[in-house]
Amino acid sequence: MVFGSRQLTFLAVIASFTPSIVLAHAHLVSQTPAADVIVTPAPTELRLSFSEGIEPGFSGVTLLGPQLQKLVTGKVQLAQGDAKTLIVPLKTVPTEGDWQVDWHVVSVDGHKTHGSYRFHVK
Repeated sequence: MVFGSRQLTFLAVIASFTPSIVLAHAHLVSQTPAADVIVTPAPTELRLSFSEGIEPGFSGVTLLGPQLQKLVTGKVQLAQGDAKTLIVPLKTVPTEGDWQVDWHVVSVDGHKTHGSYRFHVK
């Protein structure tokens, strides 16, 4: 099919009024403790900051210890005044060794993402 200049102009005008679809996901931007670091003393909470706002009711974190034991955490919550940062209180202080943080979040636009990282307590 060949389009004339009038049809191309019409298509360009229509396309300019069509909303763009942006498929964004919340990506982990920073975390405390940071990935692959040695920390002393052991943390009492985890902070995970994302590239966009998070729905805490649909998000969660699991902390696995040196013998793959699961550490009990408190309810995830947003940092005060910051919809992009999750705070995870730790009900038990992590012991010495390697710890793995597994996280999953739902961003405010409904997209799901997940990931993991490690840190070491000395």
